[in-house]
Amino acid sequence: MTTYCLTARDHPIHGPYHDTEYGFPLASDDALFERLVLEINQAGLSWLTILRKRDAFRAAYDGFSVDRVAEYGDAKRARLMSDVGIVRNRLKVNAAIENARRIRALRDTHGGFDAWLRAHLRDEGGAVRDRDAWRRLFKRTFVFTGGEIVNEFLVSTGYVPGAHAADCPVFESVLAAAPAWGFLSGARQRRA
Repeated sequence: MTTYCLTARDHPIHGPYHDTEYGFPLASDDALFERLVLEINQAGLSWLTILRKRDAFRAAYDGFSVDRVAEYGDAKRARLMSDVGIVRNRLKVNAAIENARRIRALRDTHGGFDAWLRAHLRDEGGAVRDRDAWRRLFKRTFVFTGGEIVNEFLVSTGYVPGAHAADCPVFESVLAAAPAWGFLSGARQRRA
């Protein structure tokens, strides 16, 4: 079976992302917001398309500043819809703005996006939250977050495993960076 670990190798765009970002934990609201916006925009497109447009997204969304994007009004929305460097989909643009507002609100309830994610790693009964429960939680909390978007967001940011095959050379680097799933699964203790 072909995996991302195999197909990304030696690719000029996928390779650096795979080797230095994919599956590595993120903690800042802005970094997590960036990944969420990119995953939302990837829906219906290839990840390569999104990675190629990443710098344009970063410029268009003020460096993925949650605070700035949360304040966007009609003029900024119109500017985004006319920006040929990004994905000009009204639902995706609206989702970015609304999700920035919701992430900002998480600061009041949890201290931030990462703290909210970590608070939900386990369900009410103390069990590790499964992917279906994550999807339901995201659907209640954010907009334009279908199952695949949520799954890729969580995998790509280190909250659930699956970014790298165990025999991928990057797997150990991700584990050393202490992803949330590593502690939940006991992977760090087994490897120590």
